[in-house]
Amino acid sequence: MEKNVTEAVNTPLIGQRFRGFLPVVVDVETAGFNPQTDALLEIACIPIVYNDEGIFVPGPSIHAHINPFEGANLDRRSLEFIGIDPYSPLRIAMAEDEKSALKRIFKSLNETRRQQRCSHAVLVGHNAHFDLSFLRAAVDRTGTKNQSPFHSFSVFDTVTLSAVMFGQTVLAKSCIQAGIEFDGKEAHSALYDTEKTAELFCYILNKLAPHTLDTLIPAE
Repeated sequence: MEKNVTEAVNTPLIGQRFRGFLPVVVDVETAGFNPQTDALLEIACIPIVYNDEGIFVPGPSIHAHINPFEGANLDRRSLEFIGIDPYSPLRIAMAEDEKSALKRIFKSLNETRRQQRCSHAVLVGHNAHFDLSFLRAAVDRTGTKNQSPFHSFSVFDTVTLSAVMFGQTVLAKSCIQAGIEFDGKEAHSALYDTEKTAELFCYILNKLAPHTLDTLIPAE
């Protein structure tokens, strides 16, 4: 027991990096490009933590299928592109309303944030501002701002990081450059894309010199 306690104490915490921000990889699937009018259909989040050796690794994932909010626009071309049928009986059986889904996700992320001694979370994404814009719109609709752990405007974008590291901006090509398997048939699933983005982000972090990204988060 004493050994386990010692190991837990000695395991580095993310609160010691990134100015006390917890990186959380996020991917959303949506029924269009306008966060104010188009439905948020799926969201997945994976916090980034250290393992016992001080290596960045993906933490536990959390995922939700979401029912379109009342009056939401459902663009047919977007639905065909992401391969989601909002009215599929199987999906309806799994889906939550926006508020329930966000509260459940934020509760889990806040638990990890506190365990890692972080003050906020910072969204990590591939084209991260797109994901943040839909997340912020959903937070506004559901009145969950006080529950959200996310910084309101700061992000880490793996598009930029991949362009610098590999000369690539496409997620699949960046993963291949990093030696990460990528199945194009699974793409446009929020959970799969989040898992691959998390692997890619960790690969880049573990290759970079310590504290390189710390300076990219502006002061409050």
